Amino acid sequence: MLLKPKNNQLLVEYYAPTVRQTASLARQLAKNWQGGQIIALSGELGTGKTSFVQSVAKYLKIAQPLVSPTFTIWQEYDCQHPTIKKLLHIDAYRLTGGQDLQNLGITDWVKQPNCLIIIEWPEIVADWLPQQAKIINFQHQPPGRLISWLEPRI
Repeated sequence: MLLKPKNNQLLVEYYAPTVRQTASLARQLAKNWQGGQIIALSGELGTGKTSFVQSVAKYLKIAQPLVSPTFTIWQEYDCQHPTIKKLLHIDAYRLTGGQDLQNLGITDWVKQPNCLIIIEWPEIVADWLPQQAKIINFQHQPPGRLISWLEPRI
């Protein structure tokens, strides 16, 4: 998804040459999330989106292993975090649009303030994606990846 900063936004870019550095960034960003957010991870196959979510899951103290929900569409996890009690990990790759998410009951999840929703392949459900969703882009940049997002200017 194309990130175009507006007057009150700044484009932040982070180069992660290793999976370990991607994991470190994921934990740093997750520290600012309290629940009720939608995080949209956009990027080509193999750019580190699922690894990023796995690192967020570790930060949230999710006990079971997190795997890509490509075939199940989404997976729900219990968290041991002070304010985030559920992680909903969605892989929209096999969907045809936002209506598919609505038919699966996403609206009920969005209303839960103690739930963090992370969506891979958000461009497929862009017609549903709320304006306040935080979009994080992943791009191949050998030997690693360039990760970018918008932040408010202070």
